[in-house]
Amino acid sequence: MRAVVISEYGVLPEVREVAEPAVADGSVVLKVEATGLCRSDWHGWMGHDSDIVLPHVPGHELAGTIAAVGPGVSGWAVGDRVTTPFICACGACEQCLEGNQQVCPNQLQPGFNYWGSFAEYVAVPYAAVNLVRLPDDMDFATAAGLGCRFATSYRAVHQVGQVAAGERVAIFGCGGVGLSAVMIASALGAEVIAVDTNPEALALARDYGATHTIQAQRSGPDAATDTSPAAGTSPAAAVDQIRDLGGAHVTIDALGSSAIVQQALQSLRPRGRHVQVGLLPQGVQLDVGRLIGQELSWLGSHGMPAHAYPEMLNLVATGNLNPARLITRTITLEETPTALAALPTATPAGVTVITP
Repeated sequence: MRAVVISEYGVLPEVREVAEPAVADGSVVLKVEATGLCRSDWHGWMGHDSDIVLPHVPGHELAGTIAAVGPGVSGWAVGDRVTTPFICACGACEQCLEGNQQVCPNQLQPGFNYWGSFAEYVAVPYAAVNLVRLPDDMDFATAAGLGCRFATSYRAVHQVGQVAAGERVAIFGCGGVGLSAVMIASALGAEVIAVDTNPEALALARDYGATHTIQAQRSGPDAATDTSPAAGTSPAAAVDQIRDLGGAHVTIDALGSSAIVQQALQSLRPRGRHVQVGLLPQGVQLDVGRLIGQELSWLGSHGMPAHAYPEMLNLVATGNLNPARLITRTITLEETPTALAALPTATPAGVTVITP
């Protein structure tokens, strides 16, 4: 099969012919019909994930048709249209038995601790607890985002952040996760504040339901001295704007930045909740005094288990959520290496989907 292969961290991957994945006991192999390009893939390519062993095939949010069914798998057949959470849980440990597959200690993740979906085929282990059947009228490009960004945002906003109608939610970072969070929080009746450096991303955020947008200042050596309107709002001024609106009941870091974390915590009302979704490979130093004095909550959110998908899929089916609107670009496998390398600096607003 053709696949995007990383041979060295930070060196542009190549599209090569490699062996198709074998179908193991309890697993299935999918023909990949669509797979998303996500910032987490960039972290893996840069060597920020200790589970990756080179050479490696990235890709973790996917949808496709079952091409092979392994021994011990029942209820699924070749040709079934499916997606899967990027966290493939074992289904047998204490956390899984309690329904918390998203924190399974035995989890496998395509594109991280085994070869992923930037390929024509990918394996899905522990199929019984990780496959999600797709509605007949949902296209594969839309479904691919449900494996990571949209489902991750749904759980972060609704189940972990417990956003309620009338609350004010500040979402920092309007990539795929952030824009999904904007759409979901808005659908829940929240007053959404979207913060990003990219005016095109902010325009999409407004289109998806954000009530307020703040163009943040880009980082870099000239950021502090550039006072032109195009330079964006300084971190302190962004915090002031959110406080002037009454402060946020909930803040979400959808990008992964120590500086954003500080802004988010300063933007919260007393007893507010901060939800951390973006990865922080360099760690973060928290203002614990503020956490204590204001009784703030710091909450981590990591994916969503397969058994929780039906509620989200029902909201998509009824038109309350429309993840298809998030997709702004479709590319081929051959275009993927360059697109992966450009993620931190030149990614178009919205979600990019790869069609192998």
